[in-house]
Order: sequence, then C-alpha cells, then structure tokens
Amino acid sequence: MTSERTYHHGDLRRTLLAAALDVITADGPDAVSLRDLARRVGVSHAAPAHHFKDRTGLLTAVAAEGYARFADTLADAPGLRERGVAYVRFAARHPAYFQVMFRPELYRADDPDLLTAKSRATEALRAGIDGLPDAARGEDARLAGVAAWSLAHGFATLLLTGNLTDALEGRAPEDAFRALTGLVFAPGADGAT
Repeated sequence: MTSERTYHHGDLRRTLLAAALDVITADGPDAVSLRDLARRVGVSHAAPAHHFKDRTGLLTAVAAEGYARFADTLADAPGLRERGVAYVRFAARHPAYFQVMFRPELYRADDPDLLTAKSRATEALRAGIDGLPDAARGEDARLAGVAAWSLAHGFATLLLTGNLTDALEGRAPEDAFRALTGLVFAPGADGAT
C-alpha cells in the first residue's frame, strides 16, 4: 500500500494548472512534469493525462490562459504608453504565464483556444498603435508596433531576469517604464536637430 494520499478534486484541471504555475514561478517551465504535479496535488500519476494528455498539453493550457489574461489586461489600458505599462505589470505579476507564452516550442501553437487568446492579445496591442496619430506611427504602422512591442517585452524580460534591479534604484517598474518611453520618444531623441 502506498503512503501517497489520493482523493477526488472538484476541479483537478484548475488545481493542476495552479500547481504548474507554482513550479514555473519557482523553477521555470522546463521543471514541469505531469508526474510531479500529480504528486504535489495528491492524485495518481495518470490523473493529469485525463485533462492534458501530456506535458505539452498542460503548457498549451498555461499559454492559452496567459494570453487570455494578457489580452484583458491590455484592453483595459488607454493609449500606447499605458498598454506598455500594462505589459510590464502583467509580466511582473504573472511571471509563470509570461515565461511560457513567449516560448512557442513549449506548446501546441495550433491549439484553437491558444490561437483565439493570442489573437485577442495581438489586437489589443495593435489598438494602441492604431490610436496614435499618423505622424507618430510613421509610414509603417507594423514596424511601429514591433518597436513598441520590443521596448515593452525587452523591459519586461530584463525585469524578470533581475537585470534591472540596480537601474531601477527602488523605483516601481511601471514608473521606470513610463520614464523610459518619455526618454526614447522625446522630440530630438534620435539626435536630429
């Protein structure tokens, strides 16, 4: 007889996702295994497969849920700068989702739920660019979107990896990002006179 405690969960899928997020936050997505999650939540090692089939299925569900939450967060932010702030805030508050969402080798990129959530997030980001005056967007709105995304994503990634600790000097990441965008996009910031 085994000493492991097993019992029925009211929502095993949700419980497994929560446990996976804890593992990802502590040790990164590469540390996730269905067997370990089953042990953590006290179910048989086969139980997670009923909900996710395999590790990739679980990480696909994490990415889809992350993109859905991300889309909601971005949609609530007015204007491009505040969408960038929301981007950084999301990464800081939900590092496990963030780590999985932007590593497509971890999940099934063709999953319908993931595609829907990812599309919503992309549209929310694009709406920030579309709201800019033509002069601010430049000739290539798509490139303007890539520039804005690169700035927010780069800042968020540096923040999560601990590379901004000294640079922030105790300042809230959102405030630092606002200041950064002011510096980068200030008139004359390109060195032109």
